[in-house]
Formats: sequence, structure tokens, C-alpha cells
Amino acid sequence: MDQKINIAIDGTSGVGKSTIADIVAEKLHMIHLDTGAMYRCVAYYLVSHQVDVHDPDALNQALADIHIRFDHKKVYLNDMDVSKAIRTNEISMATSKVAALEPVRKKMVALQQEIAKEKGYILDGRDICTVVLPDAEVKIFMSASPSARADRRYKEYRSQGIDANYDEILHDIEQRDYQDSHRTIGPLKKADDATEIDTSQMNIQQVVEAILQLIPIDK
Repeated sequence: MDQKINIAIDGTSGVGKSTIADIVAEKLHMIHLDTGAMYRCVAYYLVSHQVDVHDPDALNQALADIHIRFDHKKVYLNDMDVSKAIRTNEISMATSKVAALEPVRKKMVALQQEIAKEKGYILDGRDICTVVLPDAEVKIFMSASPSARADRRYKEYRSQGIDANYDEILHDIEQRDYQDSHRTIGPLKKADDATEIDTSQMNIQQVVEAILQLIPIDK
């Protein structure tokens, strides 16, 4: 039976929120709305089109021209498959800055809330528990040490044939943690009623099981 609840997952960059949300959604017959990918799409568009984000008119026009859709594991930006392109380290860093822009957050949050109002969704991001879905039935904050996250991302890049430098990845993760937690709009922080799961020493299956234990209805 489809779950008539929403699950909100927040957490630091590179902690594996999307991967975990995908698996949990499949097990619970829910829909995973990858909000991080949505922000990455916006960042990718703004960077690739060299949009001046400090020009309100240019930014608003760009946001009006951006259309995002998901098809299974693939992400499409204006009908172009950007699944791999939005996962580069450059776009990761740009996303943190773009996500702090008020017009961007306003559009994305409104879209996410509209989609999830029918229940049965798992959303992951930085401010899902605190801003997007403050009334979600299940709230989770995933964390892991910067070194653990850098190691995972380094191995992921290498497995995909992407050139990677561990020290640079670690530096970028630490810098993004600071940016995400110190931005004015929708900063990364653990909601008071969220359950924290430190995944530093956990594998994917262990994290999934820990989350399933928090679901208040039959699985």
C-alpha cells in the first residue's frame, strides 16, 4: 500500500541523501523528489548560459525558461539529459551559491510544496524539514564526517571515470558545509524534531534499515 505520509530528509553535502531516498522510496512504494537535483539543474543552466545572478531581470527570465522533469533515474533540463552533467564538483559548488538566491529558493520551494501536498513523497535537501515540509510525518537529518564524505565522493567519481583529487574534494565539502549552514535563506540545520543518523561508519543498507525503523506505519 502506498504510504500517505511525507518523509523529509535533510543533511550535509555528499552524505548520500538521494541514494538513500531512492531506495527507501522504492521499498515503501513512495515517490522520491530529488530537490538537490532541481537546484543543480538551476545552477547548471545559470553557469552554462553565463547568467548574471546579480541582475534581477536576467535571473527571473532564466528561472522562467527553466523546466525540470524526472524520468526514472534521469534528470532532464529543458528536455536535455543532464543527469551526469549536474553532478560535477564545479556544479556542486555553484549549486550552494545559487540555492542561496531568494528568487531561486522561492520558485523551487513553491514547486516542491505543490508536488508533495498529495502525500506519498520523500524529499531530500538542506531545508526540507525546516522550510519545505515542516509538517512532514517523518523527519531525518543525515550526517557524516567531512573525510568520510570526501572518500565516498572520490571513489564515486573514479568509478565513473571522472578525474578527481581527494584533497580538493575534501576542501570543497568543508567549504560547502560552511556556505550551506551560514546562508541567510534556508540555511542547513537540524530541525528540533528530526532524528539524526550519523552515517560515517554505516553502509547503505544499514542507513536504509535505520530509516525504515522510523516509519510509524506498516511497511
